[in-house]
Amino acid sequence: MANLSEQVALTQLEDRLTSAYVDIPTDRIQSAMRSAQAQFEDSKIRDFVPLLVERRVRAELANT
Repeated sequence: MANLSEQVALTQLEDRLTSAYVDIPTDRIQSAMRSAQAQFEDSKIRDFVPLLVERRVRAELANT
């Protein structure tokens, strides 16, 4: 399970993404985030997970 600071960073990321992509429904952004997070579920080093999730989600949403 992710630690508290990772969860805070991901919550802040969701806020930034919903502000940046106002044309995209929030549930679509949340779905993209869950999908990206799942790819890093077994990662031992958690420090960069929010950054990696952000990059993947922004790339996915840019293609929408």
